[in-house]
Amino acid sequence: MAEQLILNTSLDKAERYKTLVPQIEALVSGETDVTANLSNIAAALKQTMNFFWVGFYLVKDNELVLGPFQGPIACTRIAYGKGVCGMSWKEKKMMLVPNVDEFPGHIACSSEAKSEIVVPAFKNGTVALVLDVDSDKLNDFDQTDALHLQEIIEITEKFI
Repeated sequence: MAEQLILNTSLDKAERYKTLVPQIEALVSGETDVTANLSNIAAALKQTMNFFWVGFYLVKDNELVLGPFQGPIACTRIAYGKGVCGMSWKEKKMMLVPNVDEFPGHIACSSEAKSEIVVPAFKNGTVALVLDVDSDKLNDFDQTDALHLQEIIEITEKFI
């Protein structure tokens, strides 16, 4: 298991992801505890990509419940189909939102969040959790984020 990240902040976003993804895979390799792995993934993403907020919501008793995260305090529970996270769960797909204020039913856990990307992870064909990433800048996420966050979710799906 890797215990520290090798970071080069001078790299562009795509190169930082390309450096980060294999390090995340090494970080969780051999560890079976879901909470430990999700915690380290959230910390690695926050540290490397400098996101405003990054974390996981886990499906429990037909709602999303806050899991490991990095950033300001967050909403503890999100109903099915509500907000960006709940809609990602319901639609079983990634949601990339350039301006959260224009998303119908957006849940403002922080007024500083301006854009958001949410990626669901599946276990036995059912959404088990979502990775939620917020930015304090408008239109901060693109297909580079979508591609590499999906890679991280695929790593996550191996241990959930």
